[in-house]
Amino acid sequence: MDQTEIIETANDMADAARAAILPYFRRFGLAAENKLTSGFDPVTAADRVAELAMRAVLARRRPMDGILGEEHAPVEGTSGLTWVLDPIDGTRGFISGTPTWGVLIALSDENGPVFGMIDQPYIGERFVGGFGQAVLHGPHGEMPLRCRGTKRLAEATLFTTFPEVGTASDRQGFEAVAAQARLTRYGMDCYAYALIALGQADLVIEAGLNAYDIQAPIAVIEAAGGIVTDWSGGPAHHGGRALAAANKRLHAEALELLQPFV
Repeated sequence: MDQTEIIETANDMADAARAAILPYFRRFGLAAENKLTSGFDPVTAADRVAELAMRAVLARRRPMDGILGEEHAPVEGTSGLTWVLDPIDGTRGFISGTPTWGVLIALSDENGPVFGMIDQPYIGERFVGGFGQAVLHGPHGEMPLRCRGTKRLAEATLFTTFPEVGTASDRQGFEAVAAQARLTRYGMDCYAYALIALGQADLVIEAGLNAYDIQAPIAVIEAAGGIVTDWSGGPAHHGGRALAAANKRLHAEALELLQPFV
C-alpha cells in the first residue's frame, strides 16, 4: 500500500469535488430531486457531478481499486482496497444554504477504513485522518486534530443530524443520552464528526446510516484519538447505528445508556 500515493489521490479527489460542487452552492433555483416515495432524501446535479469527478481521478490514478459511492454503481477492484465516497454528505443542508455539508472520502480494506477525509469546500477546511496523520488544513493554515478529554457525559456536547434520529426506538436511545449531556445540538451532518476530531464536541449519535456516511468520519476521529462503534460496541463501518465519542470514558457512559434500545 503506497500511502503517499493514496494521500495524493485523496487530495486530488477532494480538489476535483470542490471544483465540481462550488458553482452549485447557494445558486438560486437549484433543483433537488427526491430519492424517496415516502419522506425526503434529496439529490442534486452537484452530488452526481462531484462523484463522477472523483471517479475520474481514480480511473486515472488507481484503476485497480474498488469504489462504493452514493450516487453511482459500485465498482469491483482487484487491489483489496475500496474507496468509499459521499460527494455531498448533508444534501439537505446544501440545498438550504448552510455550510455544514461535506465531501466524504475513505479508503477501506476488509477490516474497515484505514484513511479518510472530511472536506468542506465552501469554508475551505479539510480534515484528514490515517497513516499517521490527524490534521486540519484550513484558512488559518494547518493544525493538529486531537479529541478532547471530557470526563463525564454531564460535561459533554452531543450532536445528531435529525431530531427524529431514526426509528422510535432509535430516538428513545438518543434521548436517554441527551438527557444526561450538558448540551445537545442538531443538523450538522458530517461536520459534527469533524468537530469531535477538532476537540470542539464530544459525541455524535446517529442511526440509519450507510457505509459512505460513516467510513470517512471513523478514520478521521480514530486518527485524532476518538472512538466510533455501533450501539452494541462493535464495528460501525457498514452503517446503521453509530456512536462516535471523543474518548473511551465518554463512549462507555453513552454506550451503557443505549443498551436498552439495541
